[in-house]
Amino acid sequence: MRGLAVLIMIECHAFNSFVRMDLRVGGPYNLSQFVGGMAAPLFLFMAGMTLAFLMDGLERREALRRRRWLIALRRAGYVLGIAFLFRFTNWAASMPHADWHELTKVDILNCMGLGMAAISVAAVFDARGRVLFALAAGLAIAAAAPVVTNLPWGGTPALIQEYLVPGPGRGRFPFFPTASYLGFGLAAGTVVKRAAAERVERIMQWAMLIGFGLVFGGQYFANMGYTFYSKSDFWRDSPMLILMRVGITLLLLAGSFLWTEYCVGAGWSWMQSMGRNSLMVYWVHVMLVYGNLAKPLKRALTIPQAGTATVLVTAMMVALSALWQWWKARRAGKRLAATSVSGGAARAIKVV
Repeated sequence: MRGLAVLIMIECHAFNSFVRMDLRVGGPYNLSQFVGGMAAPLFLFMAGMTLAFLMDGLERREALRRRRWLIALRRAGYVLGIAFLFRFTNWAASMPHADWHELTKVDILNCMGLGMAAISVAAVFDARGRVLFALAAGLAIAAAAPVVTNLPWGGTPALIQEYLVPGPGRGRFPFFPTASYLGFGLAAGTVVKRAAAERVERIMQWAMLIGFGLVFGGQYFANMGYTFYSKSDFWRDSPMLILMRVGITLLLLAGSFLWTEYCVGAGWSWMQSMGRNSLMVYWVHVMLVYGNLAKPLKRALTIPQAGTATVLVTAMMVALSALWQWWKARRAGKRLAATSVSGGAARAIKVV
């Protein structure tokens, strides 16, 4: 599923960087960005799921609730550190025309780290409490977004606005409402992690049913013409859009399970390879697509040419992921062989 998010992300960024400006009014480009809009929800949802796996392990190992919370908070700090390092490398790569604003730009990793820090308190609860807390947090963040957006933010520092508030000229991945996907992912991850192996398929069936319900229910209420909010922008801060995207994510989760369980063999998978190395692929492809290396192609290609570029970038990222996994496996094999040799020598000395 994370590999699918990577694929959608590459397509979105490649078209955004390469397509000519006069071709950005038509359907193909708009469709590429519409589909690409699911990349961030997928990444954040999956980050919530992996955070749930961490918290489940902490509940089994750590009796102290405060200790569990601090470890989860440390994971959020790690993600934020990676986010700032990513921004620094982008800034350095743009030398000698570097803009210091690049260092403070709020990207998806920044939102992910801040959101994980906010919901890390879920680690103090048991499994049932975590599910309820995560669902409540996701709904609260989504529901508060239109209210927060229309608060008087005029005198607030721009960086705080970028981190918190959606709107024109502000951050693309603000806490409200984007971090809500982390809450829903945390709830889903806790349910999946706690389920017995024979019940996972039933859970995926429920995920599909709930997904369809959220998609069609969100669409119905979004088109009602009645709202509790004095002002709301569907594409920026609408809770209905969040619920619809969560529904799509649950459908993709069930589809990914079916594909992995019944359609793919036990061998190597290019999609899983990219998913396992998603952070590296994210890092490298952004520098490749938006960096100085691709400058002659930026805003210079037709739709078919941008599609070809997307395929080429994807192929390079698959090759990079495969090479990285091969190198890690080789290094692990050498380490295991060295450990076995040293262990055998130690046993021989002991016998003598």
